[in-house]
Amino acid sequence: MIAGCGNHITKKEYGKFNLLIQSRGPVIGYSPESGVEILEIDGYVFKDLNRNGRLDPYEDWRLDPKERASDLASQMSIEQIAGLMLYSSHVKVEDTIPSDKVLAFLKEDHLRHVLVTKVKDAYTGAVWHNNVQAQMEAEHLGIPTNNSSDPRNYTEADGEFNEGSGGDISHWPREMGLAATFDMDIIRRHGEIASAEYRALGITTTLSPQIDLSTDPRWRRFYGTFSEDEKLCADIARTYTDAFQTTEGSKTGWGIKSVNCMAKHWPGGGSGEGGRDAHYCFGQYAVYPGDNFETHLKPFTEGVFNLKDKTGMCAAVMPYYTISYGQDPSGKNVANGFSKYIITDLLRETYEYDGVVCTDWGITGNNDKVHLMNGKPWGVADLSVDERHFEVLLAGVDQFGGNNDKEPVIGAYNIWCERYGKDSADERFRLSASRLLRNFFRVGVFENPYVIPEETVKIVGCKEFVAEGYDAQVKSIVMVKNHDDALPMQRGKKVYMPKRHYPASIPFFGRHFRPAKDHWAYPIDTTMLGKYFDFTDNPEEADFAVVHILSPEGNWGYSEKEVEEGGTGYIPISLQYTDYTAEHARKKSIAGGDPKENFTDRGYHGKSEKTYNIDDLNVIIKTKKAMGDKPVIVMVQTDRPFVPEFEPYADAILLGFGVSNQAFLDIVSGVAEPYGLLPLQLPKDMKTVEEQFEDVGRDMECYTDADGNLYDFAYGLNWDGIINDWRVERYK
Repeated sequence: MIAGCGNHITKKEYGKFNLLIQSRGPVIGYSPESGVEILEIDGYVFKDLNRNGRLDPYEDWRLDPKERASDLASQMSIEQIAGLMLYSSHVKVEDTIPSDKVLAFLKEDHLRHVLVTKVKDAYTGAVWHNNVQAQMEAEHLGIPTNNSSDPRNYTEADGEFNEGSGGDISHWPREMGLAATFDMDIIRRHGEIASAEYRALGITTTLSPQIDLSTDPRWRRFYGTFSEDEKLCADIARTYTDAFQTTEGSKTGWGIKSVNCMAKHWPGGGSGEGGRDAHYCFGQYAVYPGDNFETHLKPFTEGVFNLKDKTGMCAAVMPYYTISYGQDPSGKNVANGFSKYIITDLLRETYEYDGVVCTDWGITGNNDKVHLMNGKPWGVADLSVDERHFEVLLAGVDQFGGNNDKEPVIGAYNIWCERYGKDSADERFRLSASRLLRNFFRVGVFENPYVIPEETVKIVGCKEFVAEGYDAQVKSIVMVKNHDDALPMQRGKKVYMPKRHYPASIPFFGRHFRPAKDHWAYPIDTTMLGKYFDFTDNPEEADFAVVHILSPEGNWGYSEKEVEEGGTGYIPISLQYTDYTAEHARKKSIAGGDPKENFTDRGYHGKSEKTYNIDDLNVIIKTKKAMGDKPVIVMVQTDRPFVPEFEPYADAILLGFGVSNQAFLDIVSGVAEPYGLLPLQLPKDMKTVEEQFEDVGRDMECYTDADGNLYDFAYGLNWDGIINDWRVERYK
């Protein structure tokens, strides 16, 4: 095809969809089976998505996304807008054909925001995505899906990197590991690569970055944050979001390489009382004993709301489940997603944020028991489900995370009509619809929602991306001890590695899941270990030992057994391996109260707790005794701060934050030099943990080792000793 005005158009056919490639305009992708006609106007081509034979503003890619979104919102029915306000529960992609369940909520409930979790492989994911988009193009108005993902570039500990080969996707350290690099070049590169892989899979929104300040060391989600320091976190948040959202060369910054970022969790969820987490009723309160609420806003106000690149602000924001206790001047204590003060007064008005606000998953559902993770209606449990949806909209939120059903949203619309009139309800719904649709238009999915599966396979997990992710893993490892230059260790030496005890424990997401089976096993594959050193299971034959453990694993701050024995259920969260009694905890909790409880004091002073993995400490002590004067190297997969009780028995200590075992071995063997710095403090003891304020970062007395080194924020060693470079100068 050749059009006028010097605009040359080439048609390419890819089975279920065709592409019209314009020399002076965007690529137009459409399904021949969808019924969509192509309009040629002024020498350019457009899609007639509503099949009315004319070019509507929302179909005109030459117009501003805001104008297009407003026009489309005006054409949508309230039912369609209610569907647009939904964000699906988790969807696994295990086949190229979307399931009947997925098609039902897409067609019957008009849902257009799909949260994709597990994907069988890149090719399957790409074809599945195209099939979904073809189905949606055939629907009234032709609104595509905005497919999204939680961060998916995580590393499997046993995964092996082979130089020159690719993988299922590039694997990077966890968020805390990215923070441990203190290096914005690495952060930006991660965002550029991950976003390229996302777009190749058809993913146009990432439910990240998670920029809560992890100011309480006991918080179970500490590993998913960018540290407890507001300056480091803001810098990473800004760099990460710029990298994901920016299409280089675009006048606005937005384009076909952009991925919308949904920053979470406003106004910060890292200050839960006692370190408890608000996924559960027992952790619903965030507290501020240090009067430090405003500091928790800085990763937003100085980070994702203050981007350096042209997109300006993150596309969306997710409030956390917590009740920000005592912060609303009216005295109202409800979860952030229901709070007009938190969303409208602060986010919308004070900080002038006009992007999408989406609730965290499942906040409008019912919660059956204090210890179960189902609905999270903190502070509004007495309201009906429809009324909770209404309160969310009244607060200023646009979207309901984890809800596939439009009916309660329609119920909220009806309540709004009864209280404020139909015109007001229509205006409120179309306002949210316009905000939501802007993010579709910005990333170009109305013009071309399709991906080429063969290209997807070439991009996702390509060898260059995999190599860069692995390099970041190695650079994120922090060496905190290297007594008498125990490391690096010469390759080919004999190494002893004891088996690790893997206790039965309960995963974070879902206490009702079956615990992992209790067993003993080698923590590092012996074949992998053998590529670096000569493995022996006899410590007497070995030149040195490696011991691979996890940081202390305990409970979530609540015990059903304690309730059965007549207690309140509230117990301490321990960050040490040995048994712990909370002698220094506050006598009475700051916050408390729920309809399911007949008390308000959630304190745990004087109560005791054990961690699951005390054998991690025991095996180090036993190994040191067996090795005598020969070096013992301890490698710790770290998910949050802990008391390093094993330090006297270790000659060298390496901390990794979601990295492969191979990355550890590259450091041990001297293939690479340690580069990472502590993105957290390692506490001296549990006394300082209990006495620190939940809302204040870097306020603990830190552990000092046998060499006199203080395990404080921004501390780390390389082969020459304590690192003192530009990163330390900026952030220490």
